[in-house]
This record gives sequence, structure tokens and C-alpha cells, in this order.
Amino acid sequence: MSEKRDLLILGGGLVGMTLALAAAKKGLTSHVVDRADPAALTAEGFDGRASAISTASWNLFGNIGLADRLEDQACPIATIAVTDQMKPGRIDFTPEPGEGSLGRMFANRNLRLALFEAAAAEPLISWHSNADVVERERAEHGVAAKLAHGQRLEASLMVGAEGRGSPTREQAGITIAKWDYRHRAIIAGITHERPHDNVAWEIFYPAGPFALLPMLDRDDGAYRSALVWTVDESDAAGTLKLPERAFLAEVQQRMGDIFGEVLSVGPRSSYPLGFHHTARITDNRLALVGDAAHGIHPIAGQGLNLGLRDVGALVEVLGDGARLGLDPGDAQLLARYERWRGLDSFMVALATDGLTRLFGLGGPLASRVRRLGMAGVQRSPMLKRFFMDEARGMAGDLPELLRA
Repeated sequence: MSEKRDLLILGGGLVGMTLALAAAKKGLTSHVVDRADPAALTAEGFDGRASAISTASWNLFGNIGLADRLEDQACPIATIAVTDQMKPGRIDFTPEPGEGSLGRMFANRNLRLALFEAAAAEPLISWHSNADVVERERAEHGVAAKLAHGQRLEASLMVGAEGRGSPTREQAGITIAKWDYRHRAIIAGITHERPHDNVAWEIFYPAGPFALLPMLDRDDGAYRSALVWTVDESDAAGTLKLPERAFLAEVQQRMGDIFGEVLSVGPRSSYPLGFHHTARITDNRLALVGDAAHGIHPIAGQGLNLGLRDVGALVEVLGDGARLGLDPGDAQLLARYERWRGLDSFMVALATDGLTRLFGLGGPLASRVRRLGMAGVQRSPMLKRFFMDEARGMAGDLPELLRA
């Protein structure tokens, strides 16, 4: 038996650990339970994924004391270029001078290292790694989890942060709407002949988006980008097995000469793409955050940022409750979190699903209509401002921690 804490966070990934650190800034204690080995998660070559961190999410990292750890590992996104198959009619989203970047690119490994180092040094966080949860309990006056080695952890509020297949969500019986896009995202790092100039490219093909995201140059000076290439599920295995020369040729064909010659590709990995959204994100002494509550297509790079908005809202609600002397599992506080995040996350999920389907329509007519629409946005400063604010995460009712 261990001491009872305010939060029992099941899942210690990017969202779960950020929640624990943000809660600690409000004086809230937590148990964080994760089945993974942190040493494996932060090993070189474990995961080639990278994440676009929006302006609002960067504000969150700054407000919980992570900015100094992360600043020199960030590659700013100065412009987002959106094009339909590299044909005329593209959109360039570029902020005005003095407005800062549209976001920052990070290797997920660097984000994990910063979060894990900060969590290990935070006395309000009790971190249980390499731990399997075998029992979950939610009762009138508290929650508990029993670990495989017999330890029992108690808290006032349980938070499901285990990701898309959240067993906490499943045990709670929360209804979920989901579908499979029958596509797979292939992830790899590439080096190329010319600099990316901090431009993030989103190139849409009928088979799915082909994204090139700017990363910091390698230590040897090689120009580097992160590739997120969406392919049909039936083509994924063959694409992953292509020899390096053939793979580079396929990549070059889709990106043209925007970065000159593609020189090399790092380890390739992939994951299936699907949509899911829960009917609700709370239950008795339970809150869901991140992919446990909503999983979206990476078409707009907003998946992690959506989860970090959940973190900011939940911590603000719990912090306000603590000042009033309310228990973290109080039904009023959870109802406020539900109202705040339920609609916003649903609208973002619908928008990304709509974009996925719109740009997935084949044929020259569909392409022509899309390019006409993009050309219209390119000529409208108000529309471009709206989309840039959305990309930055600065639209809507922002939690305090996500403000500058």
C-alpha cells in the first residue's frame, strides 16, 4: 500500500507525463503508472517519430518549466505549404514578421527525455514504470489500481492516458465511435541536398497526404526532414520492404525537387490510421485525456496538441477545485472538464476527418475544385489568419497553461 494521492494517471506517455508535471505545478500529487521501460523508450533508434508542437502547446511546456530543456532541440516551422499533388494553386501559411513561428518540430525521443527527467526530479510525482495494472477500482470515495507485483495505489481521481486502446476506457464501458481508414502512415527521417528553410510541406495525393516536416540539421551538417507518408494498407508492407534506393526513388517522385536530391533515409516504421471519439470523456471519478478520448488522422498534425489541450483544461479545472477545497474526483469538476473539452475535441476530430475524405477524392475534377478552393484561401488574409490560428492552437477557449 502506498500513500493516497490526488491523481492516479494510467499511462505515462507524452500526454500522461505532461499531465503529471502540470498538475504538480498546481500542488497536485500523482501516481503515474506505465507498462513501458523508460530506458527503452528513450534509446537511440527506438522510435523515429517526430511531433509538431503548436504555439499553445509550447506555452504549456514553458509554463511547466520544460522550455529551457527543449529550446535547443526545436526546429521552428516558419511556413506551412499545402499543395494538391504539387500542381498550381497551393497555399502558403506564413506569419507576419514578429509573430513568431507556426510551431516547433521535435523528435519524440527528445520530448520523452525532457519529460522523464523532469518527472524523476519532481517529489509530487510517484512514477511506477515497467508496471502492469491488473485491477482498477472506482468507488464513492476514491480510486485504486493493483499492480502485477501486488502493490496497490490509491488516489481521488483516475485518469486514462494509455492511448487509443485504453483498457481504462474499455472497463468503464464508455461508448466509442470509430472507423479504420485502411491506410498506414510510414515514418522515416530523410536527408536531402538543399535546406528546408523551416517549411513544412503537406502534399495531398488521392492515396493520402505526404508530409515533409523540418528537423534540425544533423551533427555533420546534413539537411534533414521527417517524412510521414500515408499509403493504402494493402501497399504498406511492400513499401516498407523496398530497398533503400527504390524507396528514395518513390519519395523523390512524390516530392519533386523542392529539397533537391533525397540522399538517405533512416529506419522506417509504420502505424495504422483510424478515427475514434468517445461519447463522453468522464465517468465516476474518471477522466480521459489524449488518444484515450479521441484519435484523429495525422493530416493536420494536431493529435498530440489536442491531448495537451486536454491536459491544460483538466489541470485548470482541478486547480480551481483545489482552491475551493473540492476533492479532485468531484462530479462538478468533471462535468466542467466534459463541457470544456468534449465539444472542442469533437469539432477538431470532425474537421480532420473531413479533410481526409476531401483530399482523398480521386480524379481531375476533384483536384481542380480543391485547387480552386486553395487558391481562394491564398488570396484571403482573413481565412489564412483563421487557419494559422487553428494550426497554432490559439483559437477557442484556451486553458491558462496554454497561454503565453
